[in-house]
Formats: sequence, structure tokens, C-alpha cells
Amino acid sequence: MSWLKSILVHADASASSRRRLQVAAKLGRLHEADVTAIYAVASLGAEYPYIYVVGSPESVALVRDMEVANLAAAKTAFDAVAAGNDRLHWTAPTTEPLRAMTHQARYADLVILGQQDPANPPEACLPPGFVESVLVDSGRPALVIPYVGAPEAIGKVALVAWKNTRESARALSASLPFLRLCERVHVVSCDENGGSEPEAPLDIERYLGLHGISVRMHRRDSAAEGVGDALLSLVADTSADLLVMGCYGHSRAREWVLGGATRVILKSMTVPVLMAH
Repeated sequence: MSWLKSILVHADASASSRRRLQVAAKLGRLHEADVTAIYAVASLGAEYPYIYVVGSPESVALVRDMEVANLAAAKTAFDAVAAGNDRLHWTAPTTEPLRAMTHQARYADLVILGQQDPANPPEACLPPGFVESVLVDSGRPALVIPYVGAPEAIGKVALVAWKNTRESARALSASLPFLRLCERVHVVSCDENGGSEPEAPLDIERYLGLHGISVRMHRRDSAAEGVGDALLSLVADTSADLLVMGCYGHSRAREWVLGGATRVILKSMTVPVLMAH
């Protein structure tokens, strides 16, 4: 029995949103979990305020029509994925997207988000730092899907980036329903300090073994600024289709400042990443 019973997936009108919905639907079937899609985007008027300040009534009406069309397109994509599946639910709150997503995420075992598309299409209008803000403010684990798409099957081969920290431990715990179903699990311990953890009766390999998960260990000595690139390289070397890691960073002057490895992965991910703060 999997404890993964409640999944929240972020929806918008972009092409990548449909892929997130498909991933969520598959996970819902696999784990017998309820899936709620939440349409959460910023107002185009908030993103492009000059339209309301200097635009004509016609241009303002056009923006509003675009927002209505985007919502309708997102709901159509959801309906196509949810057809015949009574575990999928839809909601479209009118509150600010980050607030709506964060509040609903606290009722979910897993949140499914999309990597921010550098093109930032209007149909996926989101505030900067949306993914990391949801992760940090909600306190829930998230599966982040690359904007270029996800493999057909997620979780055949997993790579766990392990570090003896709160963030890494939370990500590892959240990943157990996935790891138990993997064909292969690799664990990489990236030591940024050039030393090794003192011997102890419990370690990552034994912990996962107690959960019935056998692993292949990889140990890396890597400078802090090189960990992200090292992880991406090992993802390719192991043919992993899932990366598990902690989300690191700190708040500064109302801005979320990411750690180096977290920043690199969120920018350059090639496979879905299960993260927790």
C-alpha cells in the first residue's frame, strides 16, 4: 500500500501543462491516489500593466478575452486527460496563483509543478520563482517536470542525491513510493567538504535496504558550485528517469535565493526531479 493518496498538479494553458496532467493521471492510477488540477496563473493585466494604463478599451477587452480563452483551453486539456477517470478533479480559484497553489499544496502528499519555461508564454503567466516559492512556502514535496517533457515512464531508474541534511531526508522520505517500484536505484553522495561522514550504525544504504530497496552507491568529491553539473552528468550516465534531491536556499529581502545545485537543476533539468525543502 502506498501512502501517496493526494496529488495536486499545477495547470495552465501551455503545452507543457497537458504533459503534467498526464503524469499526474498516471501516478494517480499507479498509487490509487486522488488528483486535483489547480488552474493558477497570474493576470495578464498584472503581468503587462501598461495595457491597462495606456491601452485602449479595445486592448483591455482583448486581454480579458485572452484570459478567458486560456482558462477554457486549460479546462479542455484537463477534460481530455480526465475522461473516464473519476479520481481527477478540477479547480480554478480566483486568488493570486502562488497563494492559491501554496494553500492547496498543504493538503497534498505530492505536488506536481512544471519547470519554468524561459520563454514564459502568456498562457503560462506565472510570477518569478513560482516553483521554488511553492516548494518552500508549502512545505510539501514536489515533482518538477521539465518544460520539454517527461519520459513515458517515470521511476524505472532513479538517482538519489544524498546529503545528511533535513532537506535531503525529506526528499528521500517522499520518494519511497517511487523507489520501491524502480528497477534500479542509484545513490550519489556528493561531499562538498572533502571528507567522509563518520561511521555509524545507520547510513543511507542500510536505510533504503530496510525498505526493501537495493541501491548502487556512487561517491563524489565535488566543490559546492559543481554539484549541480555533476548530478546532471550522472543522470545521463545512469540513464535515470527520476532525480531525487533536497531544495536548498534562503530568504533575503523578500527574495528566495537558491543554493547552487538547486539553481542549476531547476534551470537545466533533463528528467523529472522530486524535491523537498
